[in-house]
Amino acid sequence: MTAAGAAPGVDGRPGDPAARTAAPAAEQTVAAAARPPAAPEPLLVELVTLAHRRLSGGLAAALAEEDCTVDQWRLLRVLADDRGHAMGELAQALLIPQASLSRLVDSLADSGWVYRRQDDQDRRRITAHLSRQGRTRLTRLDALAAAHDDAVRRACGLTDPAHVLRRLAAL
Repeated sequence: MTAAGAAPGVDGRPGDPAARTAAPAAEQTVAAAARPPAAPEPLLVELVTLAHRRLSGGLAAALAEEDCTVDQWRLLRVLADDRGHAMGELAQALLIPQASLSRLVDSLADSGWVYRRQDDQDRRRITAHLSRQGRTRLTRLDALAAAHDDAVRRACGLTDPAHVLRRLAAL
């Protein structure tokens, strides 16, 4: 006899063979219940957010070589049209809060990349402009950004991945 007086099973182990097969099935059920549910398919907004963070991170690293942030570069690009822009205009164009934009313009003005000027028609209105030094700097920054952009396009294997993003941005 074996422990607890159970007769040996067909395979020589004690106990009922049906009970031995039921135990692993019960253990599997408990293990499955303990496992977290599978993550749902990511929503489009999640994919775009992830892509944005990865793209911005790569661009930020490239621009850091020239001691510039992505927001500084974006501001310089808007100012490159030589029209001069009021702070409210810039805040809307760049989707940056006015207070953050003021600090950004201050830092670029301190570096000599931009300057402020009173509007000719409305003396209360102050516009930001790209300086010559800022334009020279922007040329170097744009070259770094273009190299990053080319690398991303090659990695995507698409000739114009921006087409899809332009459509999404227009929504």
